[in-house]
Amino acid sequence: MTSTSKLFTRLAYFTAALTVGLIVFGAIVRVTDSGLGCGNDWPFCNGTIFPPLDNITAWIEWLHRLFALLIGVLGLVMLYLAMRRYRTENRLVLNMTIMAAVLYLVQSILGAFTVKLDLPPTIVTLHLGTAMLLLGGLLASGVFAAHRPRPQYEPDQTTGLIYMTAVLSLVIIITGALVRGSGATLACIDWPLCNGQLWPSGQGQLAIIHMIHRVAVLSLGVSLALLIWFVRRDRQDSTVRQLTLVALIAYLLQAAVGALYVWNTAAPLWGALHVGLASITWATLVILSIFEWLNTQSERKSQMANETI
Repeated sequence: MTSTSKLFTRLAYFTAALTVGLIVFGAIVRVTDSGLGCGNDWPFCNGTIFPPLDNITAWIEWLHRLFALLIGVLGLVMLYLAMRRYRTENRLVLNMTIMAAVLYLVQSILGAFTVKLDLPPTIVTLHLGTAMLLLGGLLASGVFAAHRPRPQYEPDQTTGLIYMTAVLSLVIIITGALVRGSGATLACIDWPLCNGQLWPSGQGQLAIIHMIHRVAVLSLGVSLALLIWFVRRDRQDSTVRQLTLVALIAYLLQAAVGALYVWNTAAPLWGALHVGLASITWATLVILSIFEWLNTQSERKSQMANETI
């Protein structure tokens, strides 16, 4: 690996880690009701570059924007390095870096709309979903640049389960954002039941939204349990096995913190931690999916080469 490749890979992983931090910071903005700390003004804060020293919510929102700007600058450096190193070789890296840049731009526009339109639930949900896709794009850029497939095998049911589980992890994040954005966080004040019922029929739309999120979380748990069993049966690669285990641990912690969030009447600490663990679960499953795709693609390429010979 060349020095440029090493620099790019480290920068991609570092920027991805900062993106996880930005997502957690965004959760802090939401759970502290700082989303409109700068009013409806964007990119300025209540008409000024720096917020007043005594306005805590404005500073939380302003620092969140500054954090996002730092990630944008690092993304531009990544794009420059990718164009230098991967324009003709390993185009996947360049393509994923361009996609990440586009997602960053979309996320920034959605962030502006979120502020300008007084935090509508749909835009808030799209904003977080785009942030997760950005995280996935950054991780994909780094993995494509660094990973050299070793085990080679054809796609099978384990491959499909890996991809499905990654999609489910994104679904629970999106439904969780919808719960928060719609004000349904405490629509169910107990756990795992909803106000004493298995399904909150007759309790209103907010309770239904809340329980849809819980059903999605349960589905991810079942999918991860199956994935652990399938991977141990069908995959010998220690990295794939370790990634699956990390995803399960992050999920279990996420579910436990979600319960604490309800039991502690939506305490900000648990809300931010819940989103952070969700992003780690998603990030781990993205990396696992990319490993799986690269390993199965290597097998297809080998088969095509043998057929040509």
